[in-house]
Amino acid sequence: MDVMPKWAEVVLVPLISLALAAALSALVILGIGEDPVAAVKLMISGALGSTYGWGYTLYYATNFMFTGLCVAIAFHARLFNIGGEGQAMLGGLGVALACLYIPWPHWSLALIGATTMAALFGAAWAAIPAFLQAKRGSQIVITTIMFNFIAAAVLNYILVNMLRPKGSMDPATARFPDATKLPTLHDLLAPIGINFSKAAPANISLLVAIAACIFLWLLIWRTRLGYEIRAYGQSESAAKYAGISPVKITMIAMIISGALAGMMAINNVMGEAERLVLNATEGAGFIGIAVALMGRSHPFGVFLAAILFGFLYQGGAELALWTSIPRELIVVIQALVILFTGALDNMVRMPLEKIFLGIRNARAPKPERKPVGPAE
Repeated sequence: MDVMPKWAEVVLVPLISLALAAALSALVILGIGEDPVAAVKLMISGALGSTYGWGYTLYYATNFMFTGLCVAIAFHARLFNIGGEGQAMLGGLGVALACLYIPWPHWSLALIGATTMAALFGAAWAAIPAFLQAKRGSQIVITTIMFNFIAAAVLNYILVNMLRPKGSMDPATARFPDATKLPTLHDLLAPIGINFSKAAPANISLLVAIAACIFLWLLIWRTRLGYEIRAYGQSESAAKYAGISPVKITMIAMIISGALAGMMAINNVMGEAERLVLNATEGAGFIGIAVALMGRSHPFGVFLAAILFGFLYQGGAELALWTSIPRELIVVIQALVILFTGALDNMVRMPLEKIFLGIRNARAPKPERKPVGPAE
């Protein structure tokens, strides 16, 4: 039986971790002579105070949903996929090839084709370290980190030598055709009378990310495959005894993980930049690790954590723009959130477990003492 109730595990631990990170961030802001209360107000108004701010917050959150889900599915199989960054890069290559070389008649068909290509390229890139772990015993943490650098080198070579338009000095592809342009939230909400900012980059791929959260929830908790993934993640020896193949679970979990990371490219490559550029991922693959940790590898938790990190990114940009707080300090604040919600999770969890254990012991009925009669 768990010491802590499920609601405390999912809600209380992350909230306390966030509160500690916020308190330490406030002290850092005070240390450089700025008002932390004014900074928080500016972050909230910049990220959530207008449809323009919401548009950027949701744009970043969409990226983090895909990469957070990528890490979460691997976590359930007790696999640490740190290669989301490289898998998203190769997913961008798949999107670029689909948009540039297939004459799509409409954006809806282009979205389906680009999503498929992005998932295939990301899955293929994740399948290599998965095979090395399953068949050769290579540590997947090391191989996925290495494959991030290999992906960057491959993408750089292809962009510079194959996909760059003639006469261009920019290591990027040509702009995608107009038929592949995805509708933004402004385009989607205008017909129902909601005036959303035209300048915001959030687009229909947000709905794809939400659908991915629902799909992963159904897969993990409503299918036999999901049960096998969770069983293998809980105990490899017990899973083997039950007839579950470690090779099969490792390969399938990593292929799904890579596909989800690759699908991020429909947001940042197809939806926002409308072309493939170097470093299009901008670290979203690594942020996905923190999102999955904070969301407890649950798709709904990943969704909420992605919104939070989207808020931190957009709010941090507003702080750097309108205050004397340097951009590097914004990165420190984001790192504190990651530190407390990830690496220092047990610092919050263990005292809470002691508190709930004490409450449980206090409520437990005490055994009655039988009266001792006179000796016969």
